[in-house]
Amino acid sequence: MKSISILLLSTFIGISCSEEKKERFDLVIQNGNSIDLETGTILKQDIFISQGRIKKISNSNDKTSFEAEQTLDANEKYILPGFWDNHVHFRGGDSLIDANKNFLKLYIANGITTVRDAGGDLTTSVMQWKKAIENKKLIGPTIFTSGPKIDGIAATWAGSLEVGNEIDIKNALDILQRIPSDFVKLYDSRISGDLYLKTIAEAKKRGLIISGHMPFTVTLNETVGAGIDAIEHLYYIMKGCSSNEIEITQRLQKKEIGFWDAMPLLMQSYHDTTAKKTFRYLKDNNVYVVPTLYIGKVLSYLDEVDHSNDPYLKYIAPGIQKTYEGRIKRAMNSSGKAIQDRKHLDQFFGRLTKSLNDEGVGLLAGSDSGAYNSYIYPGVSLHKELEQMVANGISPLAALRTSAYNGAKFLKKDNDYGNVSVGKLADLVLLEANPLEDITNTQKIHCVVKNNITYFQTELQELLKTIEHQ
Repeated sequence: MKSISILLLSTFIGISCSEEKKERFDLVIQNGNSIDLETGTILKQDIFISQGRIKKISNSNDKTSFEAEQTLDANEKYILPGFWDNHVHFRGGDSLIDANKNFLKLYIANGITTVRDAGGDLTTSVMQWKKAIENKKLIGPTIFTSGPKIDGIAATWAGSLEVGNEIDIKNALDILQRIPSDFVKLYDSRISGDLYLKTIAEAKKRGLIISGHMPFTVTLNETVGAGIDAIEHLYYIMKGCSSNEIEITQRLQKKEIGFWDAMPLLMQSYHDTTAKKTFRYLKDNNVYVVPTLYIGKVLSYLDEVDHSNDPYLKYIAPGIQKTYEGRIKRAMNSSGKAIQDRKHLDQFFGRLTKSLNDEGVGLLAGSDSGAYNSYIYPGVSLHKELEQMVANGISPLAALRTSAYNGAKFLKKDNDYGNVSVGKLADLVLLEANPLEDITNTQKIHCVVKNNITYFQTELQELLKTIEHQ
């Protein structure tokens, strides 16, 4: 009897110790197909999450003893870092604050857990939303914002910081650092070429990340040489691929031609040797390019495509829809030649994006969604951007990298974001099908994990219903 008692006591102690050794987690995702965006490999893994971070990853065949607040069986699901939209806008003035705030739910409902706000006139509200999301008091993506854009005197966009001399440059950057903004966004509607280059140089001295448009009165090489980190849109890349860039730049400086007059001249003078040198210069200087292909496609075909019954219009407030009218009217009033030129340019930009990717230039997927950009709906348009990349010959894996993976590297946030790995924030999306086989599978969302909260399709649909307009 004494031996049996000792044996039972030993067994009890052993069980107790075993239970004590169980690791505790907030969420465990089991049996999922985790996609490594660096290599493209897919591994059957269990992911262990606590306090919003990935604490451990193990092979699904391993027997790990654990306790969890929530366990999610991800069998036959594909796991990626939550998508990043690397070019969005919150803007339109005080009357559209609530309409812009609704975009936050659209992003989450589409698996977009991070956005890069590329400038607007709602900075105070954006900073409030950013803080509330971080504190789990508001549902939405992580927001990295430029705050207001920097442009010249009498800038086109409301809320811009206007620079007319070097003192203005220093004052503008001081303001951005006080906000604090996450990067500097430059715009080209009024700023002089000289002040543009000086702004980049001064921002670089301060250790700031800089992206933007580029005045056509400077060359792409001058812009890259000054220290810009990302070029928004392809017009400026095309300029740097022209064998006549200097001559065309001089004509622009003399005001003999304007921006749109230069387009056919630049396209006609595109030269493979010049382009190769430009791509190499961009790559060597680690300059990213944001192609924004989808908005180009939509705006180029406004004369052919009727968007009045788009299903996503019901999520877009009437005030935002009102801002669409300007581009629509311009498209409808354009000459036949202008319409065809725009379509040729759109096709050219698709080929240019493929060439940039082939030469190893870093690309960032951005939709340019927001007020004034007609029918470019927050959320779903990022998926359409990825589709356009693949339609132009880029592999699904390379297209996927342009979202969270490259976005995190560009903003120097890759210690926390960009891949599914231990130590990184658990911003995740689980898909019903493999996006490496078909890029449209990025829209087949099973659930989204953000801020330690799991949103299944039921919750995502409820989010959409709360912003639906009758």
